[in-house]
Amino acid sequence: MSVTARSEALLPQKLDFLDCALVILFLLGLYLGVAIQITEKVPLTCAPSGFAGLWMLWRGRNEIRQSHLTGLLLVLLVYLGSILSADDVNWLGKRTTGLLQLTYSLVIGYGMFLTLVRADRSQIAAILLTFCLLIIGGCALESWGGLRPISDFVRGKLYNSSYIYDSDLRDEILYGRVRPKLFTSEPSAVTFAYTHYCAVWLAVSAWRYKYLAFAGLLGLAIVVLPGPTLMLMLLLATPYLMFLAGGERRTSPSRMIGAVAISSLVVLVAYVGGQVLFAERLHALQAGKDASFFYRFTGPMLVAFDMFKHHPWAGSGLTGEPYIADRVLDVFMNSASFQSAWRIPKIADVLTNYFWLHWIYLGAVWGVIVLVALTVMLRMLGAVSILYCWAVWTVLGQASGSYVGPKTWTVLLIGAATTILVARSTEQSRSSETAPALRRPIPRLRLVERPT
Repeated sequence: MSVTARSEALLPQKLDFLDCALVILFLLGLYLGVAIQITEKVPLTCAPSGFAGLWMLWRGRNEIRQSHLTGLLLVLLVYLGSILSADDVNWLGKRTTGLLQLTYSLVIGYGMFLTLVRADRSQIAAILLTFCLLIIGGCALESWGGLRPISDFVRGKLYNSSYIYDSDLRDEILYGRVRPKLFTSEPSAVTFAYTHYCAVWLAVSAWRYKYLAFAGLLGLAIVVLPGPTLMLMLLLATPYLMFLAGGERRTSPSRMIGAVAISSLVVLVAYVGGQVLFAERLHALQAGKDASFFYRFTGPMLVAFDMFKHHPWAGSGLTGEPYIADRVLDVFMNSASFQSAWRIPKIADVLTNYFWLHWIYLGAVWGVIVLVALTVMLRMLGAVSILYCWAVWTVLGQASGSYVGPKTWTVLLIGAATTILVARSTEQSRSSETAPALRRPIPRLRLVERPT
C-alpha cells in the first residue's frame, strides 16, 4: 500500500451529532450510576449507559469484527467456567446473576469502544474536557452557589435511601465543609468520574499545553471537591507517560529512561501532596479510625489473601459475598485496623475495590486464567498498549467497587480505545510528514548528445 493510501485509510470518521450525544449519555450514566430494578434481584446498573451502549452497538454493527466477538466470547466462557468451579453449587443462581450483569457491562462497554475508535481524537477530548469543567463548575455551585438543595432533591428521587451518603459530619471534621455530591449518591462517585475523565482526556488530547491544563484541573479539584482519591489523577498520568506518550519514540532506551524518571517524580509528588493536603484524613487512617479507607482498600485486600488460603481454586464465585460473609467478618474482626463500632449493613457494601474483588470472586487460579483471557480479548480488539489498559484499570480499582458493573469494564475498554486513538493520531502525523516528499515530482533527465 502506498503512503498516500495508507494515510487515507488511517483517517478517522468524524462522529455525527447522534454519536456524540450517545457518548455523552454513556458518560453521564457512568457518572450518575443510576440503576433500574429489572427483577427483585437483578438491577440494570448505570441504566443511561446501558441504553446508549446498546444503541451505539447497533449503530456500529458494521464495524464488529469476528476477532472482537471471539475475544468477548472467550472471556465469558472463562467466567462461566469459574462460577461452575466454585464451591457449593447452592450459590450457582447468585453467581449466574453476577455473570449476567458482567455480560451486560462488557456488551455496552464494547458498544462504547466501537464508537470511540471511529471518532476523531479532538472530538473525544472536547467532550471529556467539557465534562470535567461542568463537574468542577457544578460542585462549586453546590458548595457556594446555592445548588445543594436542588442536588439533594434530585438525589432523593434518583437513588434508594440505602445508597444515600450519610457521612457529611465526618467530612466537616476532616475537610471543614460538606463535600459536593452533584446529583450522585456520594462524593466518591464524583471524584471517580472526574479522575477517570481527566486521565483519559490527558491521553487523548493533542493540545500542546495539556500538561499545564491537567495540573490546573487537579488544582481546581483539590479546592472544590477535596479527597485522597484525587491523588490517583497523578498516578494515572504515569501509565500514559510510560506506555503511550511519544509515539514510536516511546520504545527507545532514552525515551524509556526519561519516562521512568518523570513517572517516579509524579508518584513522589502524589505521595507528598497527599501527606500535605489531606493530613487529617491520613492521620485518621493511620490511627485506624477511617472506616471508608478500610472498606475500600485494607479490608478487601485482607479478604483476598484469605481467599488465596481457603478458596484458592475459584474464590467465592461472582457476586459471592453472601457465601463468604462469615469469613469476611472473621477477617475484619481479626484485623488491627478494624473497629468493632463500625457498621456493616451488608457485606457487599464493605468490599468496595474491584481490583481485590477480582481475586475474592475468582481466587488465585481462576483469577489468573481470567486475566489471561481478558488480555487476549484486548489484543483481539487491537489495543496498542496492553500495559496501559491494565495500569489504568488497576489504579482506578482502588476507588470503586461493583466488579460486575459497567464502570469496571468501561475503564478497561475505554483504555483500549484510547491506545488506538493515540497510536492512530501519531501514525497520521508521521504519514503526513513523509507523504509530501514522496509525492514530489521526479525531475526529468535530459539526454545531451556529445559531439563526435
